[in-house]
Amino acid sequence: MPLTTATLLCLVVAIHDGDSFRARCADVTRNEETFVAIRAIDAPEMRQPYGELSHKSLVNLCLIPQKVKLSNITVDVFGRTVADVECQGKDAAAEQLRAGMAWYDPKVGLGYEALADLQLRAQAAGRGLWAQTGPLPPWDWRETRKKKPTGPVASPLRYP
Repeated sequence: MPLTTATLLCLVVAIHDGDSFRARCADVTRNEETFVAIRAIDAPEMRQPYGELSHKSLVNLCLIPQKVKLSNITVDVFGRTVADVECQGKDAAAEQLRAGMAWYDPKVGLGYEALADLQLRAQAAGRGLWAQTGPLPPWDWRETRKKKPTGPVASPLRYP
């Protein structure tokens, strides 16, 4: 879906992790929910170190039930709504990066390169996930989960 300049007011109904949530947009009296991914960032997965803290950080920012603004809305190849998200008058991507609760993702952050500076500042200050030694970006962490464990291959039994 092409980028739309429309701004939607949505009601957050569930925070999925540190960079996504479910919301009711347009007619909030209906039970139709939209999965929303915050543009240009990638937060640790829930089972990854700092995943739960990143989730809590987004909960604190976009406290349920709260109206949030979505702008520059697109739909990605997986059918997810991707948008700039404003919670409590603050840019959610910038706040998660500033707190050290997400990575700027250059693969999906075209036009949002200024956010990389917020990540660098959080890294330099050792905030959030940057307190770890060598934190693994979520895209690499997910890739390691896709690979099958490799180990020694059992040799076939041989009989004399």
